[in-house]
Order: sequence, then C-alpha cells, then structure tokens
Amino acid sequence: MSVRLEDLPLRDDLRGMTPYGAPQAPLPVTLNVNENTHPVPEEVADDILDSIALALRDVNRYPDREFTSLRESFAEYLGHGLTPNQIWAANGSNEVLQQVLQAFAGPGRAAMSFTPTYSMYPLLARAVGSSWIAGRRDADFSLSVESAVAQVLEASPDVVFLCSPNNPTGTPMSLDVIEAVYEVAPGIVVVDEAYQEFAPREERSALTLLPGRERLVVSRTMSKAFAFAGARVGYLAADPAVIDALRLVRLPYHLSSLTQAAATAALRHAPVMLQMVDEIVSQRDRISATVEALGYEAHPSWTNFVLFGGVEDTTATWRGLYDRGVLIRDVGLAGHLRVSAGTDEETTAFLDALASVHSGS
Repeated sequence: MSVRLEDLPLRDDLRGMTPYGAPQAPLPVTLNVNENTHPVPEEVADDILDSIALALRDVNRYPDREFTSLRESFAEYLGHGLTPNQIWAANGSNEVLQQVLQAFAGPGRAAMSFTPTYSMYPLLARAVGSSWIAGRRDADFSLSVESAVAQVLEASPDVVFLCSPNNPTGTPMSLDVIEAVYEVAPGIVVVDEAYQEFAPREERSALTLLPGRERLVVSRTMSKAFAFAGARVGYLAADPAVIDALRLVRLPYHLSSLTQAAATAALRHAPVMLQMVDEIVSQRDRISATVEALGYEAHPSWTNFVLFGGVEDTTATWRGLYDRGVLIRDVGLAGHLRVSAGTDEETTAFLDALASVHSGS
C-alpha cells in the first residue's frame, strides 16, 4: 500500500501547504500562466542551437561555476552602468528569490509582501523556514507610500518583496514607494521586475535606484519577454556584497553549461527578441479595450496579461471559456479573472469566446 504524505515525517511547518501550480489542459488556446506565446524567432533559435552544440562538446566537464560570460551578457543587456560582479542568475527567477531568502531570511526571520501579489512568495518563504507577513494593497490594487511605509514599520520584516509591475493584477508601482520602503525596511528589499519589459519604455526601472542602496535587489526573468519559460533562467542585480552572500547558499555548479550557452546566445539577439514585446503589448491593450466594451473592468496593466473584474460568476465564465477551447486563470480574486496576451489569433479566440459566454449569460 502506498504511503500518504501525512504519514511521512514532514517538517511541521510544511504540513498543510499546497504546491504551487496552475491547472493545465490540452486546449487549443492556453492563456493562463503568463507565458510568451510567441515562439523564439528562427534566426535566434538557430544561434542558440549552435551554441548548445558547442557546449555539448565539453559537457563531461563541470560548467563555469561563476557563469562569467552570462553575467557579462546580463550586465550589458541591463545597462545602467552595471558590472558583472553585480549580477547573479539561477534556474528561473523563483530559484533566484529562493536563494535570497536562504541567505537573508530563514528560521526566526520574516518575509513580507503586499497582497494580492505573486503567490510563490509565501511558499518560498515558508519552505526556507521563514514566517510570512501578508501586507495589504488598496482596493484598486495600488500601494501608496504612506500605506507601504506604515505596514513595513509595523512588521519590521527581514525581506520585503515588491512586485513591480504586480502579478496577478498588472498594477504598476512608483519608484517613490520603492525608495520609501527601502528607507524604513531593516533588511533586504527585493523589487521583482519579471514583467518590466512590458512597461512603458519611458518609465524608469528600479535598477536606477541601486547606487548607494546596498540592501536593494532587482530581480528579472527571461521567461516572459525573452520567450524562455522552458529554459528556466532568472537573474538579479544588486550590490557585489549581496552577490557574495548568494554564493554561500547556491548549490555547486547550479547553472548547467547548456543553460549558460542558451541564455548567452539569446541575449546576443536581445533587440530581435524584444520585438515580440511590442506585439504582446498591442494584444494586451486590445484585450483591455474589448473586455471593457463587453462591460467588464480591465485593470491597468504594465505586464503581458490583463486582470478583469465585474465577472458575476467566475466559475461559470471560466468553464464557459474552457468549453470553447480557451484556458485562462482564476487567481482567487472575487469577481475577477486573468488572461495572458497571446498571439493575434489566440487573442481573437479568447475575445470571441468571452463574447459568446457573455451573450449567453
């Protein structure tokens, strides 16, 4: 007879936890996990394949433990005067954030963010033995300087996560909030910019706040703008001392030589890869305008997805879309559903299905 999870000598603080995951289904249109649904351009894919083929010749040897070339590429891509010794990377941004928590949180310490926000934050915190503090956002999902400062002063967390733009709401966050939180936070402040490439080009990144702020960390991912979700590459920029701290907790040779080769090759083609962003943003804005026309409320989004409210029955609407071959996400916010911006064809399929469900209701 198979043993049950509850029969194992699991850590007490892990009992009752649920693994992170989004429902998957083999439907024609899947717009539920904020992927970049555009394939990697052929010219870029060819260069990536060539780079992986070269790396395979030495795959019997351990990879560069310091992933030097990749860090140089990330520093060049990010700009803002960043140097390779200010860059770190891991297998997806989740592992990057996990390593930050391993180094600066853990048992007897606390991590905090402002809900609703990325649901992995509390899971990562609790997995490393940290307590979790759920702050709150305003009714429109924004976060004011006054509210953020008051909550951080009250909680005094060791690590603060600021998701900017926010997932699952798409809400932008002003740099004033980040600066103010940093001034009152006693520990590390992580600005999660997983969706920054989808923000308006004229808007400043939190990368501009790094000079003189040794406890500030800005994390990014290649999963979204670079269509690299399957490759699992996340990275961050911070003071070199923070990078040294992460070396204390990383596993040996944690980034494979194949991962390093693929990511470095993709970064060589950053302008081509980022051309997809403009198309995705146009589809995002098209979704916002159309759901508004159908009578829903599209929340402002600087990401590759749209959260829309005014849904009378989220379960029935989600199921109606599912039955029409379209998978989107119920993120647990009353009266709201979230949809990723897809290709033109995928967006059209979603909007047609939503209109059909809406007229049917």
